[in-house]
Amino acid sequence: MIRRIVIPVRGDGKGDNVFAHAAAVARRHHAHVVVTHCRARAEDMMPYGVPIPAAMKRLLIAQTATVADQVEAGLREEVETLAAALGLAMSETPLDGAPSASWVEEQGRQVDVIKRHGRLADLICVAKPDVSRNLGANTLKAALFNTGRPVMMCPPADAPPETLCARIAVAWNGSSEASRAVALTLPLLARADEVVILTAGEEVHGTRAEDLVAYLGDRGVEARVERFEARKIGRELLARSAAAGADTLVMGAYSDSHERETVFGGNTQQVVDGSSMPVIMVH
Repeated sequence: MIRRIVIPVRGDGKGDNVFAHAAAVARRHHAHVVVTHCRARAEDMMPYGVPIPAAMKRLLIAQTATVADQVEAGLREEVETLAAALGLAMSETPLDGAPSASWVEEQGRQVDVIKRHGRLADLICVAKPDVSRNLGANTLKAALFNTGRPVMMCPPADAPPETLCARIAVAWNGSSEASRAVALTLPLLARADEVVILTAGEEVHGTRAEDLVAYLGDRGVEARVERFEARKIGRELLARSAAAGADTLVMGAYSDSHERETVFGGNTQQVVDGSSMPVIMVH
């Protein structure tokens, strides 16, 4: 069951789009969306290594806190407006049989906020990293490597998605990351209208796509297999997912280290860089 969806936001302008993606999943599964805003401590925003008189420091801290209060109030109001537009009721706790949302304000580092709220989430939604503006990469990395939960990377969209996870493509190579991705997204797969398993040639890790079909079938999930050959597997996964009519791709992430894939362009990094559809990743 998908019951709790967490969105970490920082006021970078990407939260609306991520919320729209989370709302689409919430409507399908009657889930509760928790919007967690990370608020930096005023003390941490003081100039580093610059001597500041005590009176001036107190004034700067007070002014910084006032600005943070205003930002928080604006973001919260924006979330409430968006929730109403997207069909989610604002509620501190989940509602029975209806999608809902709540706002949580946390102070501290973003990675710590993601750890606290993400580790007991059924799904974490984050924005696709914006390389040109150097935004989002650390949030995606923190969610993937510090929670052990499924992370949906949401690409920019001109219009909010009406539905998500209705047609799901699963990237399969028999690896432990792929296995965890399937296990942790079973509630999504069980409610999907169609599931297609994409695999590149022979599975080098020994567990075949046909074995996955049987595993899913034992749990009431029908799936078909599509095999392909490609040198750039990540790019081909995206192309095949789109051709299959999938609205979401599920995959294990960063079988190699994040740093190695970032430098040498591994399959996960190809998907992160090139995706125009939501991708649910599990590390």
